[in-house]
Amino acid sequence: MSSFKDIIKGDIPVLVDFHADWCGPCQTMNPIIEEIKNLYGEKLRVIKINVDKNQAASQKYKVKGVPTFLLFKQGEISWRASGIHSRADLKNVIDKVV
Repeated sequence: MSSFKDIIKGDIPVLVDFHADWCGPCQTMNPIIEEIKNLYGEKLRVIKINVDKNQAASQKYKVKGVPTFLLFKQGEISWRASGIHSRADLKNVIDKVV
């Protein structure tokens, strides 16, 4: 299995969703993230990170609130945002890097 570092440095852009089970906005975003994952298929990797179970990753990327999204392109953060986003907003951002 590839490490997180290897995955985000790859040629395929990676959308990382920092979330929590107890977070209402995170639950609102779940179906939207699933739609995005299905829409892009092999052109985009989607990784969900539970902030309660992965505090080290949350601290490393300075996640202060959930949901927080990071979009990586070849190891670099090309976009970062927190809160609820529409499918159209996410698609606009992702289309710039895919």
